[in-house]
Amino acid sequence: MSFFISSAMAAPAAPGEPNPLITVVMFGGLFLFMYLVIIRPQRKRQKEHRSLVENLAKGDEVVTNSGILGKIAKIDGEYLVLDVSDTVELKFQRAAIHAVLPKGTIKAI
Repeated sequence: MSFFISSAMAAPAAPGEPNPLITVVMFGGLFLFMYLVIIRPQRKRQKEHRSLVENLAKGDEVVTNSGILGKIAKIDGEYLVLDVSDTVELKFQRAAIHAVLPKGTIKAI
């Protein structure tokens, strides 16, 4: 078989070639950087939002993701009814709540 394929001789690594261990360390460092900068803060925000949504109660003044201010009139499982004005009630999913406002904020606006 040596007629078609010449025997290869392993040459020592040239001084300019990178060490494969450095490449592995660089990929590991990149993954660690992505975890610390992107994944971890996002999980923290998700956890905070989940606790905010679970602790909603009747009478809380809230802001929805779309920017609507209202007071919670009724909670039905995953949905809640917001009093936006004296005659307007809107129904939203719990997950659509962005923030809970301090009491009296809506009247002050």
